[in-house]
Amino acid sequence: MLALERRNEILEKLQIEKRVVVSELSQQYGVSEETIRRDLDKLEKEGYATKSYGGAVINEDTGIDLPFNIRKNQNVQGKQKIAELAASLVEEGEHIILDASSTAVFVAKALKETKSRLTVLTNSMEILLSLTDAPEWEIISTGGVMDERYLTFIGIEAERSIRAHYADKVIFSCKAFSRERGYMESKDSLAEIKKSMLSSGKTRILAVDSTKFDRDAFAIVSDLRDVDIVVTDEQPPAAWMRDFERAGVKCIYPGDGKP
Repeated sequence: MLALERRNEILEKLQIEKRVVVSELSQQYGVSEETIRRDLDKLEKEGYATKSYGGAVINEDTGIDLPFNIRKNQNVQGKQKIAELAASLVEEGEHIILDASSTAVFVAKALKETKSRLTVLTNSMEILLSLTDAPEWEIISTGGVMDERYLTFIGIEAERSIRAHYADKVIFSCKAFSRERGYMESKDSLAEIKKSMLSSGKTRILAVDSTKFDRDAFAIVSDLRDVDIVVTDEQPPAAWMRDFERAGVKCIYPGDGKP
């Protein structure tokens, strides 16, 4: 196993169990305790963990972005619910834009199971790979600068590609969702991509799980009113539902009786 693969597995274990022990990891991976300590040093420098005596604990700072392969395994059940609802909003033959969020990957898979003919524009490398076996679909990559941390294309070329199109529906997610500040991302380059998407779709759908509500992040994407539909995995609190109604935003969640 490569060191990077081992560290990612340790990070995933930290996300689930909140702490790890050097001696246990050493036995699990068949490497020396010194090797595990170097792994934990690396995770601490990247901001994911805090070393403690004999091991490490998770860094709960919500401003830290986890690698894509870790994020896509978080709240899988919630993302699957969101994906089913979002896919039900898409009609055969439509042109859609999908962002590079882990939630959008689940949406792409749900669409592949239920729709036979779509045109998809995306800046997600993961989605591009997952749709290689959809022969009746037209798949368009934005191109741009590759960001391996997020498995996404960003930058001026990606933004230009998105703004050169106008889709029936844009489906995207966000890092954080604030009633006061709207949709937010962890850094400017990701926020600019989302802004391009919002300007390039007739119906704009935010697919966001309940853990993102009432959170803040560094880069503001847009105001609450700049989307048409919010799809989430649980009914939001009453204050959010009032804000959605005032903003003219439809909120869809499992069991709400809406299509």
